[in-house]
Formats: sequence, C-alpha cells, structure tokens
Amino acid sequence: MIEENNSPKTDQENTANFQKKVWITAGIVSFTLITLLVLKTTFNVFLLILAGTLIAIFFRGVSSFIERKTGWKENIAVLISIFGTLLIAAGLFYLIGAKVQTQIGDLIDTLPKTIENVKDRMNSSTVGSKVIDNMSSPDSTEKVQGFAGQFFQSTFGVFGDLYVILFIAIFFTIAPQTYTEGMIQLVPKRGQDKARQIMGKLNKQLRNWLKGKLFSMFVVFILTAIGLAAIGMPLWLVLALLAGLISFIPNFGPIIALIPAVLVALLQSPQTALLVAGLYMLIQFVESNFITTLVQQKLINMPPALIIIAQLLMGALTGGWGLVLATPVTVIVIVLVQELYINERASNSSSQN
Repeated sequence: MIEENNSPKTDQENTANFQKKVWITAGIVSFTLITLLVLKTTFNVFLLILAGTLIAIFFRGVSSFIERKTGWKENIAVLISIFGTLLIAAGLFYLIGAKVQTQIGDLIDTLPKTIENVKDRMNSSTVGSKVIDNMSSPDSTEKVQGFAGQFFQSTFGVFGDLYVILFIAIFFTIAPQTYTEGMIQLVPKRGQDKARQIMGKLNKQLRNWLKGKLFSMFVVFILTAIGLAAIGMPLWLVLALLAGLISFIPNFGPIIALIPAVLVALLQSPQTALLVAGLYMLIQFVESNFITTLVQQKLINMPPALIIIAQLLMGALTGGWGLVLATPVTVIVIVLVQELYINERASNSSSQN
C-alpha cells in the first residue's frame, strides 16, 4: 500500500524534473543562439575596436620611448606621441603628395589601357581566348562582383571606419587603465588577478607583433622602391608605397600589390613585366623567409598555416577588415587558449601529481 501511494508522487516529481531540464536546455540553447547572432552582427564593430587598440598600442610605444629618452612626464609624452605622429604623417603626405597624386592619376589612366593590352595578347592564343570568354561570362562577372562586394564591405564606410578607429585609438591611448580596469571589473573577484595577467600578456604579444609588422612593412617599401627605380619603372613611388602598406596583410598582401605593378609593367614590355614579377617574388621570399622568421624568433611565434586559415575564415565572414586583422585576432586567440586552457591543464596535472 505504501508503494502504491508513493508511486503517483514519484511520477509527478519525475515529470516536473524532466520539464525543468527541458526548459533549462531550451534556455541555454536560446541564449547560445542569441549570443552567436549578436556576435555575428556586431563582429565588425569588434574589429574596429581591435584596430583602434593596435593604433593605441603604437601611440603608447612611442610615448614610452619618449619617456625613456627624455625623462618627461607621461601625459606630455602621450600628447607628443599622438599629435607628433599625426603631424609627421600629414607632413609626409604633404611633401610627397603632389608626386604621388600625379603618379596615381597616371596609374588610373594606365590601367584600362594595360588591361586592354593584356586582353589583346590573350585573345591571340586559343587558351587565352577561352580564359577571356570564361571570365567575361555573366556567371563569372556576378560571382566576382558578389565576392568584391562582400570583401570590401565595411561597418560605417571606409572613411567612417577610419574616423571611428582614430578616435578609439586616441581615447585608449589617453586613459588605457580606465578601459582595462573596467573590463577586469566584469570578471568575478576571484578571477581578476588572472584577468590582469592575461590582459598584460595580450598587450605584450600585440605590441611585439606590431613592432615586427611595421619593421617588415618598411623593409618591403624600401626594397620595392629601390628595385622598381633600378628597373626604370614609371609610378615606382606609388607602387612601392602600395606594396609596403598592403604587406600589412600577410600572404595575400604581396599578391594584391603585384597585380597593378605587373599591369603597368606590361605597357613597357613583357620583359619588364617579368622583371617586376620576379622582383616582387624575390622581395616576398626575403620578407617571408628571413625578415619574418627573424622577427618571429625575436618577438612572437605563430604557425604560418594557422595565419592562412584565420585569414580565409575571417575574410569570408567579415570581408576586408577580417582579412587585414586576421593575424592580431589569431594572436589574441593563441594567448587566450594558452592562458585559459593549456597552462591551467598543466597546473592541474602538476598539482594532482
């Protein structure tokens, strides 16, 4: 009799527990889906914040250098770093602006003629004509336009993005502790020391990566300018500047910079185009196998294949900004995985032993 009386009650408890688990599971799944949707929608904003953070790290690095060399106060060094960098950049653009503007105008006038010249040369052969026909088909054109539209998409437009990035960088540079401590306060109190440690590690690794990248960009610009000037290429200055700036994007940047250089060289002669292509490949070989290797040994070490995978994923998901900032995002992921998983697992294993 006792078992018969308890049986309905037990069934009701089991049903209630089952319903509770269903609601909890549904809540977790819903929260996860909403979080992923919000992250997907706002991920470009996080990339702009990351870009501003990188510029702030640069400003802070310059201000630290000024403090060490002069002994001036931090506020003065920060102001000199920000406004000095902006003034130097504006001065450089002003001094070489006329020359670069003329060469850019020539480049704009040259490229259509060069493309037509390439088409004529390709149409003279059977294989080349087939390639032109395939590239000119409506399906191919639609695919290229769709990819280009996705790749060059931005959150607020290019100039709006740059405006947002610059002001984020200035605010982060002036009061970095305000923002870092604000983020740390969101972490439970028992994990705040660990959060400070991770923030410091992230700052160090991003600063090291930025140092290496700026050095690599400068070397690519110098080598490209010397090589193009020696070949006698027109528009050598703007092409060298383009190669240096685009080399910020590892792996794919040199390929993008090579295209306009070869097109301009084709107007001179096919031999000049081969020389320019060989020059760019040589510079890429030196940069990737010697400069980048040296920088990684001294400053930061990242697997090259992991960078390519991150670029493909980020470029496909978020467009141009994703491709440009894939490497620093990879740095952040590596640091977080190492600090939150690998080191924790190692410490737990050692404590158990």
